[in-house]
Amino acid sequence: MGTDDKIDNAAEKAAGKVKEGVGDATDDRDLQAEGKADQSKADLKQAGEKIKDAFKG
Repeated sequence: MGTDDKIDNAAEKAAGKVKEGVGDATDDRDLQAEGKADQSKADLKQAGEKIKDAFKG
C-alpha cells in the first residue's frame, strides 16, 4: 500500500472520529452518524488497499 493512501485513510478516519465526538458533545445525531460513516469508509478503503497489496506480492 502506498504511503499516501495510508495517510489519507488515517486522516479520513481521524476526521470521522472528530465529527462523531462533536456530534456527541452537541447531541447532533446526524453529525454522529456522518462521523461513523466516514470512519467505516476509511476502514473499507484500508482493507481494499491491503487486498491489492496481497495480490501484488
